[in-house]
Amino acid sequence: MTTTASVSTPAQRWIDEMESTFQRLGRGAELFWDQSRAPVGLTPRELVGRRGKSKLYLYRSRGARTSALPVLFVPYLGISRTYVFDLPGASFVEYFIGQGIDLYLVEWGDFGLEDAGFSMEDAILDVLPALARRAIRHSGAPALDLLGYCMGVPLSLCYLATHPDAPVHALVMMVGPIDFSEGGFFARWTSADVFPVDKLVDAYGGGPLEFVRLGFKLLSPTGDLATLVNLWRNLGNEQYVQGWRAMNRWSNEWVGFPAEFFRQWVHWFYQENRLAQGELELRGRRVDLATITQPILVVAARKDTIAPPASARALMDLVGAADKEYVELPGGHISLIAGRQAHQHLWPKVVGWLREHGAEPDG
Repeated sequence: MTTTASVSTPAQRWIDEMESTFQRLGRGAELFWDQSRAPVGLTPRELVGRRGKSKLYLYRSRGARTSALPVLFVPYLGISRTYVFDLPGASFVEYFIGQGIDLYLVEWGDFGLEDAGFSMEDAILDVLPALARRAIRHSGAPALDLLGYCMGVPLSLCYLATHPDAPVHALVMMVGPIDFSEGGFFARWTSADVFPVDKLVDAYGGGPLEFVRLGFKLLSPTGDLATLVNLWRNLGNEQYVQGWRAMNRWSNEWVGFPAEFFRQWVHWFYQENRLAQGELELRGRRVDLATITQPILVVAARKDTIAPPASARALMDLVGAADKEYVELPGGHISLIAGRQAHQHLWPKVVGWLREHGAEPDG
């Protein structure tokens, strides 16, 4: 008996493609007219502390706790919302607490013109120590592990270097710029001869959001177009569409910098590279990274244009830790922690390293 396989003719292929195109157009129109906000930050959390506008949230571990120590997560100040760490289908927070670890998150807050005097000293010497102490008291643990991301890396390191007795057990520093001479495009764009930060801050009363947003957009001038092309190709994949809606919401919600903080960030780090040169002082306290001796994992992203690998890797030669590891993972600055492949690379690496260097829970 002979069977005849169906053959796709050019006409049939054309009809199929037209049907697919009309379906995409219909879904695209729905997205265009849909004014609802994409759901983000859905993992339950508790507000357990605050200092000024900054808040400390606890994400409780699920199931049996696998670590006796909680983790204090220090992200960037300003720029964007922290719910990027808790996006539906790509939640670093959800994965983390699902591994039996309590996670305390620092949210620096929304700063306005009234916060013009808020400085790096305020963030590093006042806010971070207060929230770290609160996390310790609230958890009842003898110490904590410190997790830094992006700008949160130099902020965390400055805190630890100026508080050598802080009850910090181990460090994971992710995509954090350290050697700003290797800072890529941002280092070039903010150099003293082309970026008059004092005039900008004085004129705008803070770190101007227009310039911050433009800077990030210029890192990938065709990024928005590429995102829309990928969305068009995946309009039939509802999981992809919902992920796009969440990321699109995040990428269009910007958070400002306090004036003095932004001035110091640009002057001291980008233009003068004081941290890597060992020349940074905060209220008379020298920031010496060699005094940091806790075990440390330094993570860079291969395609990172915000904290290029060379900038992040410099930390390995500056800390005094004997137990230190550097790893370079696939992805960019954001996709490393919130991308579709993060669950395969970064998340298990961080949790696995913390378990290797952690303390067993009581009982």
